[in-house]
Amino acid sequence: MGFGNLRVINEDVVMPGGGFATHGHRDMEIVSYVLSGALAHQDSLGNGSTIHPSEVQRMSAGTGIRHSEHNADPLGSTHFLQIWFLPDAPGGEPDYAQRLVPEGNKRGRLCLIVSPDGQEDSLALRADARLWVGCFEAQESQTLTLPPNRLSYVHLIRGRIEVNGLVLEAGDALMMEQVTRLHLGHGEGAEVLVFDLAPQRPRLPNQ
Repeated sequence: MGFGNLRVINEDVVMPGGGFATHGHRDMEIVSYVLSGALAHQDSLGNGSTIHPSEVQRMSAGTGIRHSEHNADPLGSTHFLQIWFLPDAPGGEPDYAQRLVPEGNKRGRLCLIVSPDGQEDSLALRADARLWVGCFEAQESQTLTLPPNRLSYVHLIRGRIEVNGLVLEAGDALMMEQVTRLHLGHGEGAEVLVFDLAPQRPRLPNQ
């Protein structure tokens, strides 16, 4: 919790028929990424959708939003990550967006899925942060150049990978300061998230 403007990464497994009843958020940027199963979403903006594997959802809570999430499958569980970023400023109209991350876009390379300005067809985030996802096997590799004076966070969702010569296993993470070059390679069934984060935590009400 609390690495720069990355508030938290929650890894949730929702059992068949289970979920989270309607509840509220405000002043938070919330990104959900489904790994298996499906997650049904309803919110006070009138949105109703189902998030499937390799889909990413961004919810800007702003001045306040209420939503629910559940697994409607009576047999299988739903496995997903929910990532919270602190916004650059409080308030603003609540907003919601969702997109598919095609398998080919993250095969052997990093695909940008959220960014402050919606670059490369990513979802626009009201926070000074970027998030990539990539899948790597064998000789597939990528070197990512990052701006100076930033924080970097690497989270390995599954498999095995080397990052700057360090071996990560599923569930491992790296927290780094002022690292401007990340080299990812020698993957074995690896799916990885890479974060570029503001070094300072925004000051928001009630914090």
